[in-house]
Amino acid sequence: MYTAAHPTEGRKAAARAQNHPLTTPKESDKALLMSGFKEVSFADRQKAAQEARQNILNKFKNQPGLDDPEVARRRAEREAQAAERAKAKLAREAAKAEQKLREEQAAAEAAALIAREKEEALAREAALEAEKKAARDARYAARKGKGKKK
Repeated sequence: MYTAAHPTEGRKAAARAQNHPLTTPKESDKALLMSGFKEVSFADRQKAAQEARQNILNKFKNQPGLDDPEVARRRAEREAQAAERAKAKLAREAAKAEQKLREEQAAAEAAALIAREKEEALAREAALEAEKKAARDARYAARKGKGKKK
């Protein structure tokens, strides 16, 4: 156990703590400090829950019905917007299909052009080979013709 350096020092500190206004609780102070806290009883909790359910029910009941003109107007607006979206979707799909068709046609034209160019290149090659062969034959015939004249 801890003892103070001087025997009266511990008693003085205890006396100061007792006389201090913040550490000396009075009965009236206790009532003021605790007056803000109120324990909620079971009946109070049940009543609050019932009121909350009733508020939700009233909120639901106060909503307009299907035959209300405002509800019908909003439904008609939603249906019109849905129809516009459907039209726009069909237009987008048609544009995509048209673009795909154009791309396929362009690819087919490009393939036909490449095939035509290959055919033309082969025809030029064949003509060039024929010219070379004719030149060779002419040279050969010229050599044969020179040899027979002698």
